[in-house]
Amino acid sequence: MRRLTWMLLFGCVLMPLQACAGGAPQEPAPSSEAPDGVSKENEELEDDGDVFPLTGEPAEGQADHRVVSVMINNHTKARPQSGLSQADIVFEVLAEAQITRFLALFHSQLPDTIGPVRSARPYYNELAAGFNALYVYHGASTAINRYVAESGIPYLDGAGYDNNGWLFERSSERKAPHNSYLRTQGIERFMKEKGYEKPESIEALPFEKENGETSEGSFVEEVRIIYSERPEETVTYTVRGADGRFERSSDGEPSVDQLNGERLTVDNVWIVETKHAIIDSQGRRAIDLTSGGNGYLLQNGKIIEAEWKNVNGRLLPYRDGRPIRFTPGKTWVNIIPEQARIETTYRK
Repeated sequence: MRRLTWMLLFGCVLMPLQACAGGAPQEPAPSSEAPDGVSKENEELEDDGDVFPLTGEPAEGQADHRVVSVMINNHTKARPQSGLSQADIVFEVLAEAQITRFLALFHSQLPDTIGPVRSARPYYNELAAGFNALYVYHGASTAINRYVAESGIPYLDGAGYDNNGWLFERSSERKAPHNSYLRTQGIERFMKEKGYEKPESIEALPFEKENGETSEGSFVEEVRIIYSERPEETVTYTVRGADGRFERSSDGEPSVDQLNGERLTVDNVWIVETKHAIIDSQGRRAIDLTSGGNGYLLQNGKIIEAEWKNVNGRLLPYRDGRPIRFTPGKTWVNIIPEQARIETTYRK
């Protein structure tokens, strides 16, 4: 994999999403301007018709309700999680040590229960802001709570509703902090109490008009993302049969949804490589989500070498300066550090 050269200020990353240890997080400068030529290209990517903006699939009725994004625990004691099979997009990013955490975006579907819900981090909040989503988490430091509140997007901290019965509840089958679950039936009531109105519209991701085989890329059987040499820090995507979709595994075990037993299977896997930096003694990170870099897009049974750009807060794939469309359906985004390895088994 190609590597990027970065400059660091000792003790702090140049563009941190968290402050250095002992300091308050600093709000990142908004990414209000798209790269040269991107705005015009995005206009060409707009899809016609009534489709869900985050899946590109046909929508029945209104599709302009707010996206709900939820911080989901991925500790081994938190698996299997509930609700992930119904997420339109899932971001998987390192939190502490070599343990990832999920930010799951729900729009076309909303399960009754989602979780276990975990604490906030500024870079997840930034990802949620790119979709003007309700940012749901359970607990955070005073500094991070202040950062979230000042970021301007609607948010829900489950610590204020812990086990209240209508919005959050604790499972007796697991121990804290791996047992807090969001009850989505309470979201509408919460939104009204907070005065959060639905957005006027949600910008759609760039999708192909129809599912089909791309001419780019190489056919693969399996792609592994290895965060470290410990086996529980490996994520695997395996092509499922002839449909070209990808099944996810963690620690060599199939990833499933506890609600329905469904194997987690997605149409797009978007691997984004960027700079990570440890910023405190607890192993918390600052992650650069603005500068662009190398990426790999998995779709239709293939892997495509690409690059990523931040366009109005969203990390999108490009190749030779032109945007690549996603295949309609569900998408998983793995944001990985430079030290991670990608191992690919190509189809013979």
